[in-house]
Amino acid sequence: MSRILVIGAGGQLGQCLKTVAEQRGITEIFFPAEQDANILNAEGLNNLLAREKPAYVINCAAYTAVDKAEDEVDLAKAINETGAANLASACLANSAVLVHVSTDFVFEGNVVKLLKEEDEAKPINVYGVTKLDGEKAVTSVLPAHFIIRTSWLYSEYANNFVKTMLKLGAERDELNIIADQVGTPTYAIDLANAIFDIITSSSTDYGIYHYSNEGVTSWFDFATAIFDISNTQVKANPIPGSAYPTKATRPAFSVMDKTKIKETFNLEIPYWRDSLVECIKQINK
Repeated sequence: MSRILVIGAGGQLGQCLKTVAEQRGITEIFFPAEQDANILNAEGLNNLLAREKPAYVINCAAYTAVDKAEDEVDLAKAINETGAANLASACLANSAVLVHVSTDFVFEGNVVKLLKEEDEAKPINVYGVTKLDGEKAVTSVLPAHFIIRTSWLYSEYANNFVKTMLKLGAERDELNIIADQVGTPTYAIDLANAIFDIITSSSTDYGIYHYSNEGVTSWFDFATAIFDISNTQVKANPIPGSAYPTKATRPAFSVMDKTKIKETFNLEIPYWRDSLVECIKQINK
């Protein structure tokens, strides 16, 4: 298999890529430490790629603190835009294909329709703006790229909604969960498998793709499923987003159309609840 380099190896998706690589017997894959793969160090990145000579680079490094980004605009912009541009330039100089992970938050999410890759991106928070600018940086610098937009990422690793709900559900009798923001959860193990499927296909159908699990749900229904599957005894109350104001505005409806990625790479995508069952099984291990 082609040599693969993972940037942002310590994060949630990076850890899932490591797990899936072991499951699939992928050995030509490298997970450099953050200090050796700092996406803000353009020269260091170039040296890293020149030394390791990867055919593919997977970029999992991102600023993802959606509310904090409203205050830390420069930092979010540096990591999500400048960092992406640095990595794209290093890939161009070293003949590597870049798999860059982006987000459904590039969309406004104010219309109930499945979002296609070619639909107008119109982010409504700083995080979304910086991720969209990162996409633009990649596409302007590097023709050989796969940009994968995903949503509501969770897994047995790092901090995420599933682990937070399990923790709070065990500590409290009652929880209020937002019921009027709708999207699709994505099990990061499934996304990792999809990324490897794209790489092993050796496809040159470069461009932007959407990937999440199948189905549609709200944060309230997602939380309710978590409690149901894990047998957590807690009362969940549906509330409107207006009752729980956050610094950053979220899309109300951001369900992505995955037809393109399924047809191009012949992918079977699991239903979100089935993947949630698997994740909770892994957490309980």
